[in-house]
Amino acid sequence: MRVFVTGATGNIGSRVVVDLIAAGHQVIGLCRSDEKAPALAATGAEVYRGSIADPNSLKEGAARSDGVIHLAFNHDFSRFVQNCEDDRVVIQTLGSVLAGSDRPLVITSGTPIANTVPGEPAREGNPIVSSAHHPRAASEEAAAAVAASGVNVSVVRLPQVHDPVTQGLITNAIAAYRARGVCFYIGDGLNRWPAAHVVDVARLYRLAIERAEPNAKYHAVAEEGVSTRSIATTIGERLGLPTQSVPVEEAADYFGWLASLAGLDMPASSAWTRQTLGWEPTGPSLIADLEALELPAA
Repeated sequence: MRVFVTGATGNIGSRVVVDLIAAGHQVIGLCRSDEKAPALAATGAEVYRGSIADPNSLKEGAARSDGVIHLAFNHDFSRFVQNCEDDRVVIQTLGSVLAGSDRPLVITSGTPIANTVPGEPAREGNPIVSSAHHPRAASEEAAAAVAASGVNVSVVRLPQVHDPVTQGLITNAIAAYRARGVCFYIGDGLNRWPAAHVVDVARLYRLAIERAEPNAKYHAVAEEGVSTRSIATTIGERLGLPTQSVPVEEAADYFGWLASLAGLDMPASSAWTRQTLGWEPTGPSLIADLEALELPAA
């Protein structure tokens, strides 16, 4: 299969490219950076210059492919709502090329939009919240819209995706910890965040596009929920910083824009995903990767 991958030079996308090529697929990797192009080319992928902000480059890349994996996303969280709306437009653009064919489109979302039963893990078949409640749901609203126009679209929902360098939202929390000189969590810190190692996540994207099941929702979850207190404690031990609880009303003073998420209980299950795709995560746990952080003490 010839797969067009957006976000091909990102932390997850670069691993997806490697996994696809190792499995015998060809990759067209979207790349907007001169600096990152050589590394992408070294994987054996075709470097395709373009951007998610350029609809024509998206359309041409999709037109040249047998399927698309869409991973690119602007991670400037100061404009998160706009970034999610931009992603809606990107999915609509890709879908306009694939409509009426069997060529699969795999898009990216997040597990929290399926946390619709309080205290229970998000499950693949759960109803989702609207984008008015959680902006990231815009991606799945777009997926539903293009599916209605005849696109074979499926969704991979991400937890905190980690390795020893990057850990999703936790990377931003680490920056806040270092700035304040203390690792903090909200309340009792028993709220849970799901997680998976980046290599396991990359393999799931490949399995999803190979299966090409219309309207499937997959959870790239290895650990259903790791408590924020254990996350903060592990980071504190690694950085040589104290750990403390902060009341919810002071969360914004400590976490900034992350405060609205830091106290949420967001466990997620991947039982259906594992059964359907035969996907079994084998990578290190989130805590193991946090223990392996190569950062100097603050």
